[in-house]
Amino acid sequence: MNFRRGRMRDEPEINLIPMIDVLLVILIFLMITTTYSRFAGLHVNLPEGLASAPAPPTTPRIEVIVDAAGQMRVNDSPVAAPAGLPQIREALQHAAQGRGDPVVVISADRDARHGQVVLVMEAAQQAGYRRLTVLTRVPAR
Repeated sequence: MNFRRGRMRDEPEINLIPMIDVLLVILIFLMITTTYSRFAGLHVNLPEGLASAPAPPTTPRIEVIVDAAGQMRVNDSPVAAPAGLPQIREALQHAAQGRGDPVVVISADRDARHGQVVLVMEAAQQAGYRRLTVLTRVPAR
């Protein structure tokens, strides 16, 4: 006896919803476990100090990074290798883009040569920028 004579067979179909659920879980897992780091930059160990200054007002900033090898970056743009006073001054003026009197923030590695930091200070003075800040790291107690 064939009781199913009048019925048509259902075509098999692939259910995509469980696959989408699994892919979303994998995507969330990858987003949570991914480390976000900056690849374009210089590694700088800031010197320890007890200096504490109030937060600067919201004015234009120029960030200068000097690493232990003497390489410099002004607002994440590298300065030419034999960085002399004219090159640094031009880089600072280019970074300021004609905005008033910006704050020049110097982040120098604790092993950086003192002369390189002084060179940045002189270049800022020649460019007409009077406000300088040197970043330090507060030691853990």
